[in-house]
Amino acid sequence: MSGSPRLGLDILGDTLDWPFFEDRHRAFATELSGWADSYLADLPHDDVDEACRARVAALGAAGFLKAAVPAAYGGLSDKLDVRTLCLAREILAAHDGLADFAFAMQGLGTGSISIAGSEAMKQRILPDVAAGKRIAAFALSEKEAGSDVAAMATTATADGNSHVRIDGEKSWISNGGIADHYIVFARTGEAPGARGLSAFLVEADTPGLTIAERIEVIAPHPLATLRFEGCRVPLENRIGGPGEGFKVAMATLDIFRSTVGAAALGFARRALHETISHANGRKLFGGTLGDLQLSQAAIADSAAEVDAAALLVYRAAWTKDRGAPRVTREAALAKLVATENAQSVIDRAVQIHGGLGVTKGVKVEELYREIRALRIYEGASEVQKVVIARDLLKLHAEKAGERNDSNRIREIRT
Repeated sequence: MSGSPRLGLDILGDTLDWPFFEDRHRAFATELSGWADSYLADLPHDDVDEACRARVAALGAAGFLKAAVPAAYGGLSDKLDVRTLCLAREILAAHDGLADFAFAMQGLGTGSISIAGSEAMKQRILPDVAAGKRIAAFALSEKEAGSDVAAMATTATADGNSHVRIDGEKSWISNGGIADHYIVFARTGEAPGARGLSAFLVEADTPGLTIAERIEVIAPHPLATLRFEGCRVPLENRIGGPGEGFKVAMATLDIFRSTVGAAALGFARRALHETISHANGRKLFGGTLGDLQLSQAAIADSAAEVDAAALLVYRAAWTKDRGAPRVTREAALAKLVATENAQSVIDRAVQIHGGLGVTKGVKVEELYREIRALRIYEGASEVQKVVIARDLLKLHAEKAGERNDSNRIREIRT
């Protein structure tokens, strides 16, 4: 894997000057950028499990994982601050994809606890997550239940008065095989479909939980299929109430879906940086590659797509931080546009690099592999389009109903 040059805050352009941010966000970004420039390149890269553990430990020791938990449990803010989470992912992704992954999973793998866990669970789990001493994972997906959560087959059945027994499999689980705990969603049967799911904290050493398969993907990171066979979990490990698993999952994703867009934005910014650097330095036809109008058009298109993505990502994060109960449509728009735009920006970067662009060890080749999964996980682009359209259709129908009600009231009064 290629090392990171010193990128500094320049990689963010003028983003931090936007009114979405406060001084505390600017200070956090400055500190993280400096740390990433100084330390990330020296962390191990060859063994993916070792590399991920090293990044969690380093991020924790430096204090940056505090952004992933509330202040009462060793975190930065009273509640999870989505703008800080997005800035962290954008900066880390621009430097090192695995560092972004390590940071993101500490948040996603404990976000449900921060939102709906018991006080005892929060006290036991969250401080170690913030310190980088506990690795977290989020186990929602199954081979036949990815985008369609209601099709989930994993079950949690009563086992006495104080435990449940979990049986089934979860697949494509990030941090699978190295996590210290998993947030597991299972069917408990309170109602049909998504209304009959519950969430549980399952410690990695619980009897009956095994790693069925390690999964290798184009951008290496710890990924596995988990198997649950009579896995006995205390009822006190339930997160939220019975049958509230879908609600807990969606509330968690409502926070972290925007951060996927931020990671894509970081990849895109790095690709644009590499493109401009290469275009200015590559000698061609008596000038530079950047002198050619087609190169300039590609750079302009990429710059526009980066800024469009950034505006949507930080609009969604700002809206959530201002207290909006749900930002489902805003987060879906942010993830959809940021990931699709990043794919385009990185593809142009590869094209402009020519043969170098598909050479292992060159940064844009690495980015090309890194970006692809982001258009799938935490809701594929096609699913985001459905979410966006349904929300707009529902909003229109509600407003039409309000107008009809108002017209009826006026008719009665007259």
